[in-house]
Amino acid sequence: MSMTLAEMAGASASALILPRGGAEDMAQREISLVCHDSRAVVPGSLFACIRGEKSDGHDFAAQAVRSGAAAILAERDPFGGRPPVPLLLTGGKSSVKALGYAGHAWRKAFSGRVIGITGTAGKTTLKEMLAHTLTMAANGTAAVARNPLNLNTQIGLPESMLAARGDEDFWVMEAGISNPGDMDELGSMLEPDLAIILNAGAGHALGLGGGAAYHKSRLLRYVAPGGMALVSADYPDLVRESCAVRRDIIRFSAYGADAPYRAEYLGLTPSGRSRCRLWLDGHELEAESALSGSFAAENLIAAAAAAHLLGLRDDEILSGLAAARPAVQRFNRRMLSGWTLLDDSYNANPLSCSRMIEAAAELRNGTGSLVFVMGEMLELGELAVPSHEELGRGMADAGADAVFWLGGHGDAVYRGLMEAGFTGRFTELAAHDIFLPEFSAWEKEHPGGGRPGTVLFKGSRGNHLEKLVKAFEEAHAL
Repeated sequence: MSMTLAEMAGASASALILPRGGAEDMAQREISLVCHDSRAVVPGSLFACIRGEKSDGHDFAAQAVRSGAAAILAERDPFGGRPPVPLLLTGGKSSVKALGYAGHAWRKAFSGRVIGITGTAGKTTLKEMLAHTLTMAANGTAAVARNPLNLNTQIGLPESMLAARGDEDFWVMEAGISNPGDMDELGSMLEPDLAIILNAGAGHALGLGGGAAYHKSRLLRYVAPGGMALVSADYPDLVRESCAVRRDIIRFSAYGADAPYRAEYLGLTPSGRSRCRLWLDGHELEAESALSGSFAAENLIAAAAAAHLLGLRDDEILSGLAAARPAVQRFNRRMLSGWTLLDDSYNANPLSCSRMIEAAAELRNGTGSLVFVMGEMLELGELAVPSHEELGRGMADAGADAVFWLGGHGDAVYRGLMEAGFTGRFTELAAHDIFLPEFSAWEKEHPGGGRPGTVLFKGSRGNHLEKLVKAFEEAHAL
């Protein structure tokens, strides 16, 4: 981002208040970073005071100034009329709204192409895969900006956009929604040149109800003039809702639907990488990626189709797909003392869980133990009980030897396991620190000393399964 305080005030529709005795040229100082976490402030930052359920950013304004913040964006003066640095007052609107206005202004100033991604499962993986693939454009010289991790909300998205320099060739930004109206706010901010809807399934059902496809498809309302919409043909409700927004959607498929962009999953290489056959609007390629499981085909064809529509050559697309790596806590695979550890612990919903269970079972390939360390799927509302029962059935059908469960709805998971004939060990974890003792006890009692095999860690963010991943890694380090 390259924006002066005066420009930021205009972009965010805020009033610029200078400190008493401050020089007029302070308004022309450039802002290097926008952030709402006082711990992330560096000299030259604009600190945005955001009111949350548990804390109020206005209470941390003074700390941000001590850390070098060059200015403060706020809904009220947190300094009692004597601001030590320039103050951008939002004039009655929320700081989140002001951030959104600023992000949109920076997007309008951007001359490259913006790709917006949404979906229920795998959108962060797609974002990382596509962003890496696009760096292969122009013989490997293309510059690409993207959201760090999954900073994809009304706060994270504008901060990610404002973090971009503005001279990149592409922005690849994901939009995550939890409630009705979220996509309208994100889409109007992003105005993508290419919108991609990867899939639609049960996720954030507490806020979205059963209308995920409808709410995801609203991104298409905000495609920039002359832009394109790329939508999975494998979800009939998503196709229906997307076509209700615009008739010229471009379809892709990983599961046999009629579409100009298609993929067929071919299985794993000896090293555990996925192989897929791709059809890109009439011609055929074979691609590899670090992912495994048939869901990999969906991510690959979405990324390949997008790159093709954006003008990349076949060799650039294949090189990018092959070299791309998943984001942290998303299908991270490593070997530990004979175990294949699958860390997909960042978040979970029914669709993403079913895919990771399938991937873990495929990696096991009939040998060694198959263990699931799982956490409750949150924000499912009335779908919670049946979804957790189905999760239990899925783990049993995959051949689970043991299931370690953290969080609520353990009774529903257990019912599902029993209905599907599960004969292994089911352990509910009352706290994080009892996982290792329980796991060690299972290893000792299991035939063959636990038969190291494949262990999957997956659960919603609120379970903090990364703590269990860390404990497992430390206990099984070579």
